[in-house]
Amino acid sequence: MSKKGILLVNLGTPDSPSTADVRKYLNEFLMDERVIDVNPVLRTVLVRGIITPFRSAKSAKLYQQIWSQETGSPLLHYSKLQHQALKDRLGDEYQVELAMRYQTPSIESALARLKDNLVSDIKVIPMFPQYASASTGSVQQKVMELVKGWQTIPNITFINSFHDDDLMIQTFADNAKKHQPETYDHILFSFHGLPQRQIKKCDHTHSYCLQVDGCCDTLNDTNKFCYSAQSYDTARLIAEKMNIAKENYTVCFQSRLGNDPWVQPYTSKVIEELAHQGKKRLLVFCPAFVADCLETVYEVTEEYGGEFRALGGEHVQLVESLNDAPTFIDALERMARG
Repeated sequence: MSKKGILLVNLGTPDSPSTADVRKYLNEFLMDERVIDVNPVLRTVLVRGIITPFRSAKSAKLYQQIWSQETGSPLLHYSKLQHQALKDRLGDEYQVELAMRYQTPSIESALARLKDNLVSDIKVIPMFPQYASASTGSVQQKVMELVKGWQTIPNITFINSFHDDDLMIQTFADNAKKHQPETYDHILFSFHGLPQRQIKKCDHTHSYCLQVDGCCDTLNDTNKFCYSAQSYDTARLIAEKMNIAKENYTVCFQSRLGNDPWVQPYTSKVIEELAHQGKKRLLVFCPAFVADCLETVYEVTEEYGGEFRALGGEHVQLVESLNDAPTFIDALERMARG
């Protein structure tokens, strides 16, 4: 009996924290037409002429801060643990492969292994809880581009998002309980940022997203694929699971690039405002990430933590990501078998 194929895909990471490898990674990542969605000539000038020449060395120093001599990149390390744990759960009926959208292991090599082993079908699980064209959409496009040349294409399905998966929500809540949330002055749900233009592009009516007050407050037919609206929904569900009152948490967005307006409020601005209000201890969730990485381990703990302390705050505590928590592996298993 043919095995069923499962392909887990996360964003990616440099092969090493060297400037050369970081430059290679950033070039591939930022040249993606769904990541920097501008004219190809302008994108090439921006990425290869401005961003990577000036950003690579700086980013390499940051990667060096989080790189483990034993396990390397935390994102790849936890992705491998997730991959192995899911393989163990699913057993011999399934062939589970791990890939990164950028760099290694590649989607192309993972799909080739599934093809060579004659799987009956392929389910692709982009490891991004909230849908965004620049993440989930990019994975979907890459997979379809690679398989379009196959003479026989098996049934291929995609997990579009799992922003409201109850087991994922439970995992974040369980991780937060370790830090005694009741001892913090305020809670942040800090999601990765996106340019506002990409949010607007998801609105096929061209009249709702970022044009109607409270457009992200609830999910509906118009904004059901909106990254921002799904992010607010994830935060609401975690808060409800933990009995956190609405006035005690803030949804915000981090990791801006360039001068165009991005989804707001910005995490850095929220932290500044909370410090000016006299808040001393902040607990921070990053529910856009299924594995701890540069944006969680360094950006939240070191950068935002340092900014907060400089403004009179005392402590910023990161809630660990999903990583290889058994409850999250339960969620992956359910998605794979569903």
